[in-house]
Amino acid sequence: MGGPRTRICVVLLSLGASTTFPVVAQVEPERAAAYFQEAAGLCEREGGRLWGMSLCGPMVVADATTGTIATNQPAPEAPRPRVLGYANAALEWGGERWSTFVWQMIPEDPERRARMMLHELFHRIQPKLGLYLPTAEGAPDHLDTLEGRYWMQLEWRALARALSSSGDERSGAVRDALAFRERRRALFPQAAPAERAVEINEGLAQYTGTVAAASSRAEAVQDAVAQLAEAPEKESFVRTFAYPSGAAYGVLLDGWSPGWTRRIDADADLGALVAAAANLLPSGNPEAAAERYGGPGLRAAEEERDAAHRARLAELRHRFVEGPVLVLPRGRNASFITTGVTPVPGAGTIYPSFRVAGEWGSIEADQVLVSADGATLSVPAPSAAKGPELSGDGWKVTLAPGWEVRPGPRPGDLRVVAAEPKG
Repeated sequence: MGGPRTRICVVLLSLGASTTFPVVAQVEPERAAAYFQEAAGLCEREGGRLWGMSLCGPMVVADATTGTIATNQPAPEAPRPRVLGYANAALEWGGERWSTFVWQMIPEDPERRARMMLHELFHRIQPKLGLYLPTAEGAPDHLDTLEGRYWMQLEWRALARALSSSGDERSGAVRDALAFRERRRALFPQAAPAERAVEINEGLAQYTGTVAAASSRAEAVQDAVAQLAEAPEKESFVRTFAYPSGAAYGVLLDGWSPGWTRRIDADADLGALVAAAANLLPSGNPEAAAERYGGPGLRAAEEERDAAHRARLAELRHRFVEGPVLVLPRGRNASFITTGVTPVPGAGTIYPSFRVAGEWGSIEADQVLVSADGATLSVPAPSAAKGPELSGDGWKVTLAPGWEVRPGPRPGDLRVVAAEPKG
């Protein structure tokens, strides 16, 4: 178990001192210091109880616009990661693993802020616990379909009822949640491995944030229920479903299987763990069980949403697939926001607020299509492409020396490639 850190050292630095930015957008060192102190107090209170090691560790908040950062310990001499200020994440910097936070994304609400900071602090230690899974099974794109969304929301409603009740009522609600989960996965052959990977990666982090931020079990239960109620408001469930699901299943396991966090491994399925701990089987008729959770009204709403979604997919396909596009190689350490992530069947996935750098240069875009195999990025083609600075509809590309734009395979298409040596 790592020892607690009580001394907070805040360092405010500029990532690009030669550029002038609005002062109002800068990281505020006094407020950052207060956040770091909050996080230190929370992880010291948790004391390694959940995972056998302290959540305390290096933290950095950054603002990409101004290039300013604040750290809770002296920043290393090593080059700063390019993604600072673009995503909440955990990454290596100067030989240590840091939790990174986007300044503008830190919640004003103290409870939400505590949960978010502890979520990211868990990601810092997650590899040491052996609880990180590569998403080789693919993204759970089925959660952007009518049936995937319908059965996921029924599972959430049943989990909320289970957390809010006790005895036979709780057991019945868990059985219903397991039945809805089983039904969804029966409809989509790749659902189980794809969902499980995200639940391990993000669900455990959200459970940790939920429980470690709470001052009591009752408070953790209340927060988990609130997260389940908010979950359907997300535009897409593909990258966000595991947050409320992980918190809910984790809190249920705390009641039925105390100390489960010390026994779990990366091959586990949270639903199966709850079923085994509570000695429960899924309800026998998920369609009938759906009636108890407003299934008919939910399906009608999802059918209406699906029609609008299909129209949006057609527009995205026209812009990023069928029309002229600029194709770039995939970079490393991409950052994006999860809200609005949209699979385009047969083509890839649209990621909002996407930023990445590679040997070819860098891109900042409102939206990017990442190909299904993850090898390329596509944006609507610019009207002209000359020089190292390119821009188009909602995006900007800066090419590195030795790279250039050439015509693509279709009329109007362009691609970024390594320049041929001049003989």
